[in-house]
Amino acid sequence: MRILVTPRSFGKTDPTAFKLLEDAGFEVIKNETGGILDEQQLSQLLHNCDGVILGVDPLNAHVLQNAPLLKAVAKYGVGIDNIDLDACAARDITVTRTVGANADAVADYAFALMLAVARKVVQIDAKCRASYWGKTTTLDVYGKTLGLVGLGAIARGVAARAKGFGMKAIAYDVHWDDAYAKAEGITKVNLNDMYTQADFISLHVPLTPETHGLIGAAEIEMMKPTVVIINTARGGIIDENALLSALQNGRIYGAGIDAFEQEPPENPAWFALDNIVIGSHCGASTMGATEQMGQMAARNIIESLI
Repeated sequence: MRILVTPRSFGKTDPTAFKLLEDAGFEVIKNETGGILDEQQLSQLLHNCDGVILGVDPLNAHVLQNAPLLKAVAKYGVGIDNIDLDACAARDITVTRTVGANADAVADYAFALMLAVARKVVQIDAKCRASYWGKTTTLDVYGKTLGLVGLGAIARGVAARAKGFGMKAIAYDVHWDDAYAKAEGITKVNLNDMYTQADFISLHVPLTPETHGLIGAAEIEMMKPTVVIINTARGGIIDENALLSALQNGRIYGAGIDAFEQEPPENPAWFALDNIVIGSHCGASTMGATEQMGQMAARNIIESLI
């Protein structure tokens, strides 16, 4: 059987994931483009494949039509908004995810973005490199209120890290775990209350029709002028035009964004801002996380096909 592997970091630092596939008797086809595959590229590579270990490449209905042998999809990660689940279900194509494999890595990165934006780490570094040694006044993090939109594994990791900074955690989740929240001292709030109370707002929900545009101009208008917004989840959860305007006008203090609807973002105005730290959707890109995701994805595809 032939397996397509699209993520560029799959097996990059540890060959174990590839060895698992080879030991199972699979012929492995690698993404040699150096980037995310588009529909045409993915269609061509999938045409004779029985399974795919998929990154963020677009596995939509059109691509699936060109993959007649496909029986299993192992997502390298947890977000499945790039997969047409209905089309997969109609053909009994199994879809799995690497749940929990990258939670700590993304939680680390979310907190790193919070600190970098609040303390203007990137801007201060740039000034020092230009021989400017003046002081830059920034935001405090210790003792502030952290708002978590979603309270899954990654958000819980961020909350755990926030404890070390004496932060008060408030959260919203449609599937509220009252026992966990009480044990960890996390207060349940509605979204409107979070927008008005939080000093930092970190997004940890999947991209769905319900969460698309969850934070727009009206929601930003409710927030403190000193708020910092962090998104390590998915592009599209924030109305990017509204966020860009708020950052340009100084309506909010700053943002740390690791996920855009279009990656990289097409509007050059993003790169002119000095109150945002931009990531290349790399929150999960640590050696430990990629090794865990790779091995879990390999095992998932093996279990689905054998």
